[in-house]
Formats: sequence, C-alpha cells, structure tokens
Amino acid sequence: MAQEVFYLNYSEFGSPDEVVKLEKGSISRQLEEMEVFLKILASPVNPADLITITGNYAIKPLLPSVPGNECVARVMELGSGVKNLAVGDLVVPFRSGLGTWRSAGIFNAVDWFKVNNLGIVEASTLTVNPTTAYRMLKDFGDLKPGDTVVQNGANSAVGQIVSQLCKKWRYNCVGVVRNRPDIDSLKAALKDLGAREIFTEEEFATTDIFTSGNLPAPKLALNCVGGASAENLLKEVAHGGTFVTYGCISKNPTTIPASVFIYRDIKCCGFWRTNWTRENHGNPERVKMLEEIVAMYQTNDLRPAEVEFIPIGNFKKAFKGIQGKKCILTYEYI
Repeated sequence: MAQEVFYLNYSEFGSPDEVVKLEKGSISRQLEEMEVFLKILASPVNPADLITITGNYAIKPLLPSVPGNECVARVMELGSGVKNLAVGDLVVPFRSGLGTWRSAGIFNAVDWFKVNNLGIVEASTLTVNPTTAYRMLKDFGDLKPGDTVVQNGANSAVGQIVSQLCKKWRYNCVGVVRNRPDIDSLKAALKDLGAREIFTEEEFATTDIFTSGNLPAPKLALNCVGGASAENLLKEVAHGGTFVTYGCISKNPTTIPASVFIYRDIKCCGFWRTNWTRENHGNPERVKMLEEIVAMYQTNDLRPAEVEFIPIGNFKKAFKGIQGKKCILTYEYI
C-alpha cells in the first residue's frame, strides 16, 4: 500500500527561499523488520537548519536532501522486530539528519525516542534547545547552588531554558538582551521564567552588580552572540571561571585578551550539541537527560518558548521567522 507524502526538498545549496521546494510523492508502507511508519505532526525550523541549506554549516548533507532535525511523530505501523514502540506512541528523533520536514516517512525504529504524555510543542522542540541548555549547565563550570551564570541572547529559545534550569537548580542567572521598545515587558517575562536579573547590552556594559557584591561573579558565561556582547560577558567572569561559546548570531568575532588566560585562568571553549549527540549516541546519560527534561515539562518546571504553527504549504513564512516566536511546520492532518 502506498502513502502520499508532502515534503520539503533541496537539490543545491543556497538561500532557503530560493532552493527549497515543496514536493509531493508516495512511499510504500511495506516495512522491514526494524522499521516504523511515522506520521510527522510538527517540525520546528531552527537556525541551524537554515544555515545547513545554505551550505555554510559544519555538516553538509548529500543532495538532494529533506531538511529538518527536530519533530514529533506518531507511530502508525511497526516492523515485526520492533519491541520498544507501539502503534499510537509519540516519538522524537534520537539522532540528527533524519530529514523531518515531511508529513510521513519510514525510519529505523532505533533512531526514535518515545515521549508519550508530552504536549506537541514540548515534544517537537525537545531535542535541540533544551538539551543544549542542559548540557552547558551540567558539563561546564562545576556549578553549585548559589553560583552565578551569565548569558547573552537571554530571550532566545536556549536562553529561556537556561533561565528555567538555573531556577530549578538554584543558580543565579543573569541575562543580557538587545534593547527594544517593549524591554520592560520582556525583562518581566524573563524574570518570571527564572532569571535573577536582565540587562540590555548597554546596561550590562556599565553594571556594578558583581563588583558591588550584590551577586557573586559569574562562574559560567554562555555566549551565543559574539562581538562586543561576548567581550562584555568575558570581563565579568570570575577568576578560574568558564566562558562557553555556542553561537555567533552577530557574526562578529570575539576577541579574547591573553590576560584572560594568563592572569585570570579562565577556560574558553565551545559547545556544539550535534557533536555531543554524535559522541554520546549510546551513552545512558543521553537517555537520562531526555527523561529528566520530559519530567520537568510534565511538572511545569519547564515551559517552552512561544511558537507559531505554519502549514507546510506556507513554509517560506517559517523561514523568515516571527519576532519572539519559534516557527513550527504542520501538515494537512493537524
């Protein structure tokens, strides 16, 4: 029996608006022993997905390619050897590069993680931003309750999760954001999530919150902006602290003086979630992390970022983005 499928596809690298096409096809639902047939319910559009399409990401897929690394899907059929899943289960990808911007597909069952009793938004956005925030807080700085974490891009999807995890684990979280007309409401919203203090870039450049002793100097700094914003974070990191870069949305280089290494003994390093996932594919810690994040969503210790659901036929709207919201592709049966 054949199944009609809608999917996004590109055959050359370039601007996503120009090279990505909506296509329709069909797939046979005859399954091998360890395969599953999935209906994709929702597929987030992440910045890394769009950069991959341009050909400028660290990983270049073979072309033609279906983009997308995140989604939530429902199990519709199982191969005879699949024992850990059941028809009706909700699942999310357990590895990158599966091509999730499609309405349905046949996949290897081992590449999917069960997430029943989780909302569509929480499930579809589970594997990228929450895991990035979780790993940076767990793996760098040897944090203890009462320690301070400082981050720029605090209103990003990762930044919002960082604030909430810091509240859960009793760290002081200080966030930096760009100034904007609704800055007061944004500050209030981020503090409600768990941030101790929120500054604009201009305010943070002159703050004395650490030198005055109101908060301990940051033991960990998380940088996704680069340029002057990153350098201002670095100035405030405590002696022996850690400075982690996981993005560079400003596209400006970060200058690190030699004194940071010599006199302040600060460790400067990077984090790429894809690399961590690849290196830890069979690590039980990865399952433990996902289960812990799911549990925090279920107990309302975590809240997802605001989203905008966009039908796949209007995919270019998702590429442009919507201020303050994550765009999620949906399909005809939603």
